[in-house]
Amino acid sequence: MTDRQDHLDTRALLILVACCAFWGLQQILIKTTVAEVPPMWQATLRMTGATVLLLLWCAARGVALFRRDGTLLPGLLAGLLFAGEFICIYLGLQLTTASRLTVFLYTSPFFVALLLPRLVPAERLRRVQWIGLTLAFAAVVVAFSESLGHAQPGQLRGDALALLAGLLWGLTTLVIRSSRLATASAEKTLFYQLAVTAAVVPVASLLRGEPWGFGYSAYAWSSIAAQTFIGAFASYLAWMWLLRHYPATRLSPFTFLTPLFALLFGVVLLKEPLTAQLVAALAGVSVGLVLLNRRG
Repeated sequence: MTDRQDHLDTRALLILVACCAFWGLQQILIKTTVAEVPPMWQATLRMTGATVLLLLWCAARGVALFRRDGTLLPGLLAGLLFAGEFICIYLGLQLTTASRLTVFLYTSPFFVALLLPRLVPAERLRRVQWIGLTLAFAAVVVAFSESLGHAQPGQLRGDALALLAGLLWGLTTLVIRSSRLATASAEKTLFYQLAVTAAVVPVASLLRGEPWGFGYSAYAWSSIAAQTFIGAFASYLAWMWLLRHYPATRLSPFTFLTPLFALLFGVVLLKEPLTAQLVAALAGVSVGLVLLNRRG
């Protein structure tokens, strides 16, 4: 498949739902592991491992990563933005809850919808799609309304880091869709992000004075392995492929499913109660996404 689509087909929807499901679990994995593995060192292990996996994948499939194609500068910029996003996420999870961080992180689709059409007119949203976008985000806020009303001291910094991470994620999408990266392979686009992040986060870890080690529990290594194999490699590779073939302003709002998956995992895995807010949020996000993906 090489042609760009103007709407999301069944294949795109299935990939999106699978990615969002894992991303909902991923925040829980990071939060529960950061107490044992320092945040920047945890990110170092994850991003370095994912970079190696991607190099092996490209070697096996014959994907050229180092051919000159005019993507170097936007690729490095996308990589730095991606690195900044994950630094904010990992540090933010030390200061605020996973649920609060997820809400602020997923303001990213608004940044995409506001900024991308100025550079790529084909990505412009119609009025009904703006209604869908707003409804979906409002539904997520409803889902977290109880916890958002009881912020603990020190959470403000974590919330600010989460909001900054959402902005950086949106800017990363903007760079990818409005530069030569839009025509690069998904593997090469992801390589810039993983490789730059793998180079930046160890420096951040050293500056923070984090202890480096490998003597962690089986749970910690399982968490890091899942974050690496499924999160930073498979799901992000799928996301890069989607950005190349489908409108970013249609894709980004589907990430609102991620915090709801996080809540559902809390219900299923942690035996948390299924509240009226969660049911209302699921309905609101569903309606919002239907409106957003309506074809003209």
